Amino acid sequence: MKALPQKLVGRTLLPAPDRVDLVIVGGGSAGCVLANRLSADPGTSVLVLEAGRADLIIDPLIHMPAALPFSIGNPLYDWKYESEPEPFMNNRRIYHARGKVLGGSSSINGMIFQRGNPMDYQRWAADPGMASWDYAHCLPYFKRMENCLAGADRWRGGSGPLVLERGPATNPLFGAFFEAAQQAGYPLTDDVNGYRQEGFARFDRTISNGRRLSAARAYLHPVMDRPNLHVRTLALTTRILFEGTRAVGVEYEQLGRRHTVRAGEVVLCSGAINSPALLQLSGVGNAEHLSGLGIDVVADVPGVGEHLQDHLEVYIQYASRLPVSIAPGLKWSARPKLAADWLFFRRGLGATNHFEGGGFVRSNEDVDYPNLMFHFLPIAIRYDGTSPVKGHGYQVHIGPMYSDARGTLRIRSANPHDKPSMTFNYLSTDQDRREWVEAIRVARDILTQPAFEPFNAGEISPGPGVETDEEILDWVRHDAETALHPSCTARMGVDGESVLDPLTMRVHGVEGLRVVDASSMPYVTNGNIYAPVMMLAEKSADLIAGNTPLPPLDAPWFSHRAGSPLYPPPADPRPAPRTEPSP
Repeated sequence: MKALPQKLVGRTLLPAPDRVDLVIVGGGSAGCVLANRLSADPGTSVLVLEAGRADLIIDPLIHMPAALPFSIGNPLYDWKYESEPEPFMNNRRIYHARGKVLGGSSSINGMIFQRGNPMDYQRWAADPGMASWDYAHCLPYFKRMENCLAGADRWRGGSGPLVLERGPATNPLFGAFFEAAQQAGYPLTDDVNGYRQEGFARFDRTISNGRRLSAARAYLHPVMDRPNLHVRTLALTTRILFEGTRAVGVEYEQLGRRHTVRAGEVVLCSGAINSPALLQLSGVGNAEHLSGLGIDVVADVPGVGEHLQDHLEVYIQYASRLPVSIAPGLKWSARPKLAADWLFFRRGLGATNHFEGGGFVRSNEDVDYPNLMFHFLPIAIRYDGTSPVKGHGYQVHIGPMYSDARGTLRIRSANPHDKPSMTFNYLSTDQDRREWVEAIRVARDILTQPAFEPFNAGEISPGPGVETDEEILDWVRHDAETALHPSCTARMGVDGESVLDPLTMRVHGVEGLRVVDASSMPYVTNGNIYAPVMMLAEKSADLIAGNTPLPPLDAPWFSHRAGSPLYPPPADPRPAPRTEPSP
């Protein structure tokens, strides 16, 4: 990947032009896609305002894949949000890391690339007005953005800007995990992002040549020298400017000074937390709430900040009898070698995100498609780097994927520097609690299969003292963390609770204003949400530019239930999958 010239680093700190055709608020995942696609027209001037700093090419905390724990919680990279005391989680505040740097959360995330299940998009399309967001219409945009090194086919792209490599999963613990899954009655699959998601496999990841490939590095940096594209960092947008109900620009702060820029259109790409917050700060949202804060109401759009969704996860951890985990390679004494191997050769433990394999399963027969996702790691460790065992261990990350719990996000004041109030309502529904119990029991069933017998030295967390349904739920309340997938706070739709027109991404009730990011999703998908956000941005770029959308692709997908109410899939057109994950 071409390094960013120093003159462009300095240019991102200059004041922005006074007037542009399009201002993109947020240089994160979706913003980078839109900046690339919309500035391809040399007659359209595009400005990107990013509140964080530049993603310098010399910064190993961004570009070394294994360094991802060090950016989380660091104010130089992370907005450091947290929820309100969660009423069904022992009133714990749940920490939420979000990227505050060019590339947004794609510069600090786990680099896991999961599209979600095709039926996620059938679910989107089942809502009124959402027919153009079914799987057939989304698939061509997934393919357009991908360069899947495992090979292009009917489902996967091979020439897009986002290089995707398959995790090697060569540690013997991965072999035991895949064998144990089969022993527990679950299949392997060739590609969880292809024809069949359900099953276990090596995972795609956004790593290229041993380096993180963020949205900024894939989409933005290659086109930064376009004369009609302007990128400004350390530029916090504080308000959308309106004339009547038409957005005409934004106000922003940079290096202690306040600026305004006029724009033909404003597109918010600030994520599921910052986009609804900025809408509310600018007078678009629940009129009663905004009036109570002394904010002039531009449009009463009560759905702004509602329908907040996320994935919650726990780590189930085991000690290992055999010294096969990667724990020794991550000790402080081993880190000079790890750093040297990565810096000079782009190899070794520094070049992996560790989330190299996992799977998707159904926890009960009532669901139409997988409602649990597993990530397996050949080490027992938390995101903050702490480990419950001094020796060797392994773990799975597990949690329900489409909970019916819904939360709310609201600004606290008219001050743009005040963080918004967020309540996710984790574990608030019968379905959520039931699926959590099922999730832990499914995970334990896999991890205690004969394939793990040579390694299994006992469960560390939650431990044998947690067995009954209520004990499991108590442990989840005490131990669970967010999987960092907040979404749906400015969702597409045509009902009274929606915020965006699904045909244009325009905000209901105003003109010249659109939102394109995770907040736009009507329902969270059943996996990591980076890939769906990137697809959403690719498709939205055509909607904004007025291009003819890519034609739908009628590719089949696997469903365990023929005649599903969401879609009756045809028979598998390919040979049966291998009994071992492909190398």
